[in-house]
Amino acid sequence: MHPLRKMAWAVLPWVTLSGPCLAADGGVPAQIRFTYENSKLQPPKYLVTVNEDGTGHYRSEGAGPVSNDPENIPAEPQDRPIHISQAVRAAMFATARKNKLFAMACDDGAKNIAFQGTKTLQYEGPEGQGSCTYNWSKSSQIDKLTDQFQAIAATLDEGGKLQRQYEHGRLSLDAELELLDQMVRDGRAIEVENIAPILQTLAGDEAVLQRVQRRARALLAGAKDDGR
Repeated sequence: MHPLRKMAWAVLPWVTLSGPCLAADGGVPAQIRFTYENSKLQPPKYLVTVNEDGTGHYRSEGAGPVSNDPENIPAEPQDRPIHISQAVRAAMFATARKNKLFAMACDDGAKNIAFQGTKTLQYEGPEGQGSCTYNWSKSSQIDKLTDQFQAIAATLDEGGKLQRQYEHGRLSLDAELELLDQMVRDGRAIEVENIAPILQTLAGDEAVLQRVQRRARALLAGAKDDGR
């Protein structure tokens, strides 16, 4: 990464960088931000921003020292726009409005719950704003929303892994695509159209295994695209 970009990561606050833009009428569009932190995982911190019009942004930190093992390449930081399908974002904003725009206590508060990462949900829009931070929530609606954001982040993380493996260790691609396919089937990876470029590259490259090409094509075929 260019030194100036590293410097920008170090000094710019997370929320400010992904703050809402002005709508065409001068107002602030509704926006949900989800931040996740767990130093034991890769990436150790990420922020997913979703606007009600379907636009969004993903930002993650890198993790770990440089590795020469192509099967264990550490996560690199990502800072990129994303798109969220109508059905998913409609469910997200419905949950926010049913839960006081997150101006409430989300955390279960139980001391015997294992640490699952520090999560923060933030809402900002015409109706107001709110936020809550939690390790685990006993609310089924908050739990489902958390799963959706984590599944979006998981897809983008897998896209980054595929890109790195394509560049540095192609023998790992088959196993990684098999894992991604299973994650999609389980609902642990969603909004796959956001990593379409690397899947299209793999699907069309005759230098990789045919099985890799087939799996990439199948994932592309299953990816929803609601007209972004």
